[in-house]
Amino acid sequence: MPTQKIKRTYRKARYVVYKETLVDFKEHFWAFLGSFIGLGTIAFIQYKALPEQDVIFLIGSFGASCVLVYGVIQSPLAQPRNLIGGHVISAIIGVTIQKLLPDIVWIAAPLAVSLSIIAMQITKTLHPPGGATALIAVTASPEIKAMGYMYVLTPVLTGAMILLAAALIFNNMTKNRQYPSPYAVNKFKRFRRSVKF
Repeated sequence: MPTQKIKRTYRKARYVVYKETLVDFKEHFWAFLGSFIGLGTIAFIQYKALPEQDVIFLIGSFGASCVLVYGVIQSPLAQPRNLIGGHVISAIIGVTIQKLLPDIVWIAAPLAVSLSIIAMQITKTLHPPGGATALIAVTASPEIKAMGYMYVLTPVLTGAMILLAAALIFNNMTKNRQYPSPYAVNKFKRFRRSVKF
């Protein structure tokens, strides 16, 4: 009996390793293309369309968002509500903490990230790059800090919307990819039916 269990476990493990190491060129192509166009649009706006203005569109947390929104599109953390809500909520918290504790970075940085996590959990908008968005608001250059709450609108909301638009286009170009995930769409429809306006 124990030998059969060991053999079954071995077969399952071998299958999982095999499935996880398969290369899906179509999946990788669409992930690359979507992320390149989405982040490339933000970079183009930053470096070409507004070269003379002191406007910042490209922040590091968008790179991590690209991994989720184009690479693991079925993840609950990659859905539109999480992408937009996670970034915006975290940006608001980050700017608020930066204004309250401008000179105590060693407290402001962990406080901004920790409060962002709690706020995203409460609002069901958990998006890991949101933590970086809050951290950037506290620790970034003086130009970003000087933006105050404009940081929430530009670059955070604007950039997240650009990433979402590219995700909606490129993640739905083949029948094998669907974004937002059907589970997230059905969950939203059930929520909307349960709330009477």
